[in-house]
Amino acid sequence: MGQRVAYVEAPSGIAGDMLLGALVDLGLPVAVLEDVATRLGVDGLSVRAERVDKNGLSAVQVDVLLGGRRVGAAAHAHDKEHTHDHDHAHSHEHTHDHGDEPHEDRHHVHAHEHGDVPHHHLADVRRLLERLGPLDTPPLDMAWAAFEALAVAEARVHGVTPEEVAFHEVGAADAVLDIAGACIGLAHLGVERVVVGPLPWGRGTVRCAHGLMPNPAPATVHLLTGLPTVPSSATFEQVTPTGAALVRALAAAHEVPAGFVPESVGLGAGRHPGQGLPNVVRVTIGTAPEAAAREHVWQIETNVDDIAGAVAAHALEQVREAGALDAWATPVTMKKGRPGLVLGALADAATRSAVEDVLLRETGSLGVRAFPVERRILARHHVRVATPYGDVRVKVRSDTPGPEGMPELEDCRRLAEEAGVAMRLVLQAAQAAYDASR
Repeated sequence: MGQRVAYVEAPSGIAGDMLLGALVDLGLPVAVLEDVATRLGVDGLSVRAERVDKNGLSAVQVDVLLGGRRVGAAAHAHDKEHTHDHDHAHSHEHTHDHGDEPHEDRHHVHAHEHGDVPHHHLADVRRLLERLGPLDTPPLDMAWAAFEALAVAEARVHGVTPEEVAFHEVGAADAVLDIAGACIGLAHLGVERVVVGPLPWGRGTVRCAHGLMPNPAPATVHLLTGLPTVPSSATFEQVTPTGAALVRALAAAHEVPAGFVPESVGLGAGRHPGQGLPNVVRVTIGTAPEAAAREHVWQIETNVDDIAGAVAAHALEQVREAGALDAWATPVTMKKGRPGLVLGALADAATRSAVEDVLLRETGSLGVRAFPVERRILARHHVRVATPYGDVRVKVRSDTPGPEGMPELEDCRRLAEEAGVAMRLVLQAAQAAYDASR
């Protein structure tokens, strides 16, 4: 029995509503998205889907509506501090896949409040998501992970905490509809694994709330860290923060699995006319044999005997940020009996060169070696448990009758820093909460 896989290709960029369009084209009933809009409880929030032509390709375009008007077309008119030039003729302006509205004004992500305009923070977004169901269900867990990644990225840009990042009230519901709708839609179509190809890296500038910024936008760059990209000559915003956050949360791999058998294809359209390529996201759903859980990756190593332990630890951290699937240090005895380390990493083909470059840069080594290896990946999912320090995701193996869970260290580290306690206390609390829930 095969695994149901969705392969997402976005050579001209990706945004939340573009992914929704592709899923509708694949057969996702619009009623599923309308149900999400209804359960969010925002008066007048609805969804519209229509078939459009993109450079000769038939695609589905999804719009989020408020009172019958497209969200983004007027939702930011209240905020005079966030005015923008909406002339598509000026490709350096912040015109992107959603049309003439900049991403910070469509989903209204800010580092602080603006006047008396109501805003939602991350905790409020969580409450919105909880209107759709328990967050420990796989689709909503993925959606929450995307929002957490988005908030962390915006926080790093603005020098605040993720909890301080603010979403405009309507923009928050709009983003939840995009992100949760995509996660719920994939589950509705029976997708078990998502693979996302390389994303385009545009050039030029985009106009954000704080003025002109390099393209891709600052928050998007943080979200793309560790993900494969390809250079693009386009000067409009191809990858939005919402699109990047979805990719970060959903993508289990970045290459088509061996033996993948395509079954159906859907195209989701963006509003920007594009520059050369049709502005669409293509999603192909098919099956891959169970053996596809065995992935071919690269093992990269270098021997060092002249660096301090702190330098080695930093090198491994940088390797992971470069996209390594795993990284480690092994003590060895080198020539002439000198003690040393083997710094190793696993990387897929898309990130292999970046990982090699980091190892060479951070260690001062004169060379690395790389050889292909195969790894077997067991099915797993996340559940969330409540602790006195906050919620922690627990990674659970799906292949055992009494599934074992392992708290996510990053969650525990973050909560420990926020509470000013030892990380082992958060780990113990999370493990005890998970064990009690079984």
